[in-house]
Formats: sequence, C-alpha cells, structure tokens
Amino acid sequence: MDTIETSCVIVGGGPAGMMAGLLLARKGVDVVVLEKHADFLRDFRGDTIHPSTLQAMDDLGLYDEFLKLPHQEATILSAQFGDESIPLANFSHLPTRAKFIAFMPQWDFLNFVSYEAAKYPNFRLIMQADVDGLIEADGKIAGVKARTPQGSLEIRAGLTIGADGRHSTVRANAGFTPLDIGAPMDILWFKLTRRASDPSQLLGRIAAGKFFIMIDRGDHWQCGYVIPKGGFEALKAQDIAVLRKNVTGLAPFIGNRVDELAGWDSVSLLSVAVDRLPLWHRPGLLCIGDSAHAMSPVGGVGINVAIQDAIAAANILAPTLARKEIPGDALLAQVQKRREPAVKITQAFQVFVQNRVISKVLADRGRPLTPPWPLLLFKYIPWLRRWPARFVGLGYRPERIRV
Repeated sequence: MDTIETSCVIVGGGPAGMMAGLLLARKGVDVVVLEKHADFLRDFRGDTIHPSTLQAMDDLGLYDEFLKLPHQEATILSAQFGDESIPLANFSHLPTRAKFIAFMPQWDFLNFVSYEAAKYPNFRLIMQADVDGLIEADGKIAGVKARTPQGSLEIRAGLTIGADGRHSTVRANAGFTPLDIGAPMDILWFKLTRRASDPSQLLGRIAAGKFFIMIDRGDHWQCGYVIPKGGFEALKAQDIAVLRKNVTGLAPFIGNRVDELAGWDSVSLLSVAVDRLPLWHRPGLLCIGDSAHAMSPVGGVGINVAIQDAIAAANILAPTLARKEIPGDALLAQVQKRREPAVKITQAFQVFVQNRVISKVLADRGRPLTPPWPLLLFKYIPWLRRWPARFVGLGYRPERIRV
C-alpha cells in the first residue's frame, strides 16, 4: 500500500473541493485533492456561476481568462405564469464587477480551477481515487484510505476536508447524520436543441400542476421538469409522449423538437434533498459544501454556497496549515460559525419557495394559473428586482478571498 503525507487532504473534486485546493495551495499549504472519477465530464451537474463566484475569480486575477471559456450570460431572470411573463431579478445593479449570472458546463469550470491549482508545486490532484475509509489516530482523523487503479492508497494529513457531495463517504464514515429538512419535488433534466429564433432569456415556465425550467446553453436548452417527490416511477410507467406533451404545453415554441426525447433514457433524475449537519467538524476533519449541507435547486445557488464555504475555510485555516500545524477543533468551529448563518438563511428561503410556490403549483391542476399578486409588483416596480438579484447573486455574507 502506497502512503502519501500532506498537510491537508480534500476528498471530492467538485466546486468546493477544487476551490479549497486552489486557495490553500496559493497560500503555501501542501494539499492533495482526491476525485473518484477519471474526469469531470458529467451531464446535468450545476452549471450556474453566480456573481459571488465571479468576484472570487476577479480576486484571484483570473476573471478575464475565466470568461474566455464558452458560457452564456443572463442579467435578468424571469418566470412565466401562463401567458404572463414576470421579471423577478435584475443583476445589473450589483456592486460587483460581474453583473450577471454565467452558465458554463461544470467540467469547464473544474478543469479551469484544477489547471490554475496545478501551477503550484505543493498541489496534487489524484483522479480515480475512491475514498472508502478514514484513518484515526489518538482520537483524531489523520487522513483517508482510497482505492485507485494502481492499488490501495493511504493519505495521511493533519486536516481532512470532506467535500464529496450530498452522498458523502467522509460524512458517513465520520458518523455524522444530517438533519433532513425535506423537499417536495424532484427534477427531470434533459436537453433540447436551441435555435436562433428562440427566446434568449432564462425562463421558468409555470402552469397549473406543472413547473418547467429552461436554461439557455447556446446550442441547446438545459431543461428541468419538476415532478412531485418520488413521482418518477409512476411517470415512467407511461409513454414518453406524456412528457413531450407537457413540455410542449408549457413552451409551445419547442414543440417541433420534443421528439429528441426518444425515450426515458434521454432523461436524468435529480432527487432533490435539503439537509445540513448540526456539526460540520470533529478533530482533524471538516465538511464543507454539499457534504455539510445539501441545497435545493431553488435559485441555483448550491455551487456558489459551496464555493463560499471553500473561501471561508481557506481564509481561516490557511495560516495554520501553511506553518505545518494542525488546526484545532476551535479553529474548525470558526468555519462553521462563519458559514452556517448563510446556509440556514438560504435553506429557509428555498424551503419557503418549495412549500409556498412549487408545492402549490404541482398540486393545483384544476384551473388556469395566474401570478400571485405580490409577484406582479416586480413587473410594475423595477427596483424591487434588485433584492432577489442580490440574494441570489451574492447571498448572505458573501466571502472575499484574503490576498
């Protein structure tokens, strides 16, 4: 069995893990990131890059280079209730350099961050490293065990960071049990061709009993069809024509392309979960991102909240790790104390939207849907759109990278 010694091992090469690796490496910390897959290429991962993340790129001096990657930009987010279109958020007034949301394949984002991190000699990324256990010594977590194509591997580290997502192996092996906050829906993701004559805005389309998301990805639409929690098997028992009909009813202009949904194999299920750990850490171990708190897709903020965790963790822990000292439990607690209020406030907003809007839409099939009157205010009072833009685009307590 091979053994690697390092100051910090990060489990998970997603947005939180890769960003934490980059930020720690640039502060002189010896860091190893473990990713269980051979590459980052997977469909229907979160592709939303919010202004808070773009601000981090600007702090790193990478903003211009990053935006050379193929992406789409949205300054206004709208929702359509039947025939009524309501602009809900306008990012053009944000106090940041980026006054828009960028849509970019997550693999491009992760490849970019890993390329920048690899410029530091104290950074190492190991792909196809599937972590299957923690190393414990003297009552502390002292690293991880992993399986690789070359055989078993031990990485011994002063700090282990679990950033391996909502089904976190690190979290499970540490004995952490998340508080299940709940979600009333799941989402079916699929692609449909986009044509130049199609609308260019990001659109949420809502009708009685139906909720449909369309994200402009240049040559295609990334589509999300919202269904009641656990309803996929019943829907799959029907012909795919049912989904085609529902999509066409919500977005008639796409009707001449729904045959691209050849069958249920064209559809990916996202089982929505909202949860968080009461305690994110134990001696030698810290969980961040979805490992610490799974977010709802509402607002598309999950990636950006995870990246904010990574920035806060690096700001707080890097000085100690750079001195090759092991962060004490009190220092790890500072990360949770810093980030937990933002997580709780964001999840509370998401649960409110889930329960007060999405659940009611999915349950109401008897009459045409009209916009709730409070949302009509956004149509006629433009400055109101600044508040959702700030909450979604920057979030509560946005983090800045310490130079």
